[in-house]
Amino acid sequence: MRRTLRQPAQFVPAIVLPLFILAVTAPGLKAATLLPGFPTDSYITYTLAVPFIQGALFAITNTSTDLSIDMRSGFFNRLALTPMRSSSLIIGFLAGAVVLGLIQAPIFLAVGLAAGAHFEAGVGGVPVLLALWLLITLGFGALGLIIGLRARGGQLVFALYPVLVAFVFLSSILLPRNLIAIDWYRQVATYNPVSYLVEGIRSLLMTGWDAEALALGFGCAAAIAVISIAAASAALRTCLVRT
Repeated sequence: MRRTLRQPAQFVPAIVLPLFILAVTAPGLKAATLLPGFPTDSYITYTLAVPFIQGALFAITNTSTDLSIDMRSGFFNRLALTPMRSSSLIIGFLAGAVVLGLIQAPIFLAVGLAAGAHFEAGVGGVPVLLALWLLITLGFGALGLIIGLRARGGQLVFALYPVLVAFVFLSSILLPRNLIAIDWYRQVATYNPVSYLVEGIRSLLMTGWDAEALALGFGCAAAIAVISIAAASAALRTCLVRT
């Protein structure tokens, strides 16, 4: 947690870049609200989910980078000589991602509301949004650990970053799935779990309390977190044994 806060190169881009993307997409695509069946007349409200998901990608790069630093410095090798549980190390890395998430979320929400976005869920929706966001951050952070452990360092994640961004945008992040005219794109978006993460966040902004969207959002986020943390823990144990 202290390392994350001591490294502006980690947390500043994780805040600025998603807001920059919001600033570009919101005015550039606002004409989409004129489409028949578009769920809101405020595209800034619709696209406010973008910085949250884009910001979560930094949990992947940051945890992988931190792991790479520990491997290069020899700290990881020293840990292998201790009786430390692998779960403790996993929690340590993810704690940094959670701290960053606690900084990102209120900034993203405050900037969006200042720009004219709606938050139909009201004050009671804030802790729900934060809970969903942190669950997403945990899952994505654990994915970064898996990549870093399998690659024995963090360099691979930078090569994969464009792929991760493309995966995010092959979802309903810019348009509702029912308004995507291209069949293959709509099918990919339907099977892409990012769509349900986006729609869970977006439901609090646009409709208030949508039980189905929230259940799918929390369900997908929890599944990603559980599977990723379990896989990261298994990969870490293997690395510690080899080391």
